[in-house]
Amino acid sequence: MVIEWLTFAVDPENRETFIRLDNEIWTAALSQYPGFISKEVWISPDLLDQVVYIVRWQTREQWKAIPPADLEAIEKQFDDAVNFSYRMIDAREYQVRRYPSP
Repeated sequence: MVIEWLTFAVDPENRETFIRLDNEIWTAALSQYPGFISKEVWISPDLLDQVVYIVRWQTREQWKAIPPADLEAIEKQFDDAVNFSYRMIDAREYQVRRYPSP
């Protein structure tokens, strides 16, 4: 399993709208692609201006097989729906490692 970790900066008064629109547009779109497992939203009571998304993919190959044109179209749809500024401040990739129990 591969984890896509994304952190966004968004004004606190727009955070819930940002999360709702992301779910309606990004999550709905990504969930249609092979390899998508799940997506979580993490918010901190100490960092009101940040939203963290954790997306789980079966394999890196499946995740990276999404056509760039599709991602651009989804991003445009999202940006057209959002009437406030936001920015991505971090993007990371992790692999889940599991070791057999003795």
